[in-house]
Amino acid sequence: MSDAVSADELATKALEKLTAQGRSISCAESLTGGLLADAFVRIPGASQTFRGGVVTYTDAMKSAVLGVSPQLLQTNTAYDPQVAAQMSTAARRLFHSDYALSTTGVAGPGPDEGVAPGKGYVSLATPQGTEVREVDWPGTRPEVRAAFVRAALELLVSHLG
Repeated sequence: MSDAVSADELATKALEKLTAQGRSISCAESLTGGLLADAFVRIPGASQTFRGGVVTYTDAMKSAVLGVSPQLLQTNTAYDPQVAAQMSTAARRLFHSDYALSTTGVAGPGPDEGVAPGKGYVSLATPQGTEVREVDWPGTRPEVRAAFVRAALELLVSHLG
């Protein structure tokens, strides 16, 4: 993941590509707590493509709002690639969007359930399926959260070509 391209630049590029393709995007967030949705809505004209987002910060809300498997959460924790995939798939369905991104991981400052800060996953649900990428970005809590937003946006831009 590169610091050279800002989240604003990535979001702008993604929205331009989505608009040109007549496609829509939504998101389901955990550790980023709305920063991913903010990355989109900060860009003028985002309403043409961005459908909405949901923050499910607890396991209970991941299950209740997004339908993430309670068994998966209990067995593997929220810091699991399957959880990220279920979150993005659910957001795509919930918002009737062509694409959906999700973020799940540990922001810090300390580990949670044996997972170190800066570790987690981003996922992109598309009409063709779901892609998950691991994120490992140690840093301060704000740096980790920003890194996950960039990772999600990079995943989307990469997919859109």
